[in-house]
Amino acid sequence: MTGTHDDPALLLRDFVNTYDVEPGREDLPTPERLAGWLAGYRLVPEGTAATAADLATAIVLRDGLREAMAAHHARRDADLPEELEDALATLPLRLTLTGPRPGLVPLDPPATAAAGLARLAAAITDAAAAGTWPRLKVCQESTCRWAFLDTSKNRSRAWCSMSTCGNRTKTRAYRARRRPPAG
Repeated sequence: MTGTHDDPALLLRDFVNTYDVEPGREDLPTPERLAGWLAGYRLVPEGTAATAADLATAIVLRDGLREAMAAHHARRDADLPEELEDALATLPLRLTLTGPRPGLVPLDPPATAAAGLARLAAAITDAAAAGTWPRLKVCQESTCRWAFLDTSKNRSRAWCSMSTCGNRTKTRAYRARRRPPAG
């Protein structure tokens, strides 16, 4: 999958969805695929190499972001894994005051996977500044866990798709209510 997004929330959503929980599909199985994904989203130039360490950092970042997005349903701060904080601390970022507002920019040369991952981390603060960070959520259907941007007026959307995951959850609840008591 390739693409670009002006909205940092959509970039983060797509990154989290590089692992599809339901079928167990991994879009970033190798450092080469990570480099290709980063280049496809124009976070690094084409031909940028990634290492096994870059891939490990990307996986920790992705899994931690999924947990953070899941916490947005409760509109609370999450107790995120220490590994996420550790991974974020390794990313080469600095604060800049140039441009229309302060922001984070990578320290590394643009042609490194670490710089691409740093751009992903910077997208978190960009999404927060745009007001879209708390709208990034994870489908509450336990078999799905797909990341989505909640565009509902009251920010109460629970599923990535009402027609699939919402229907599946409601059907399961209906059947459980209709089932005769055990015993």
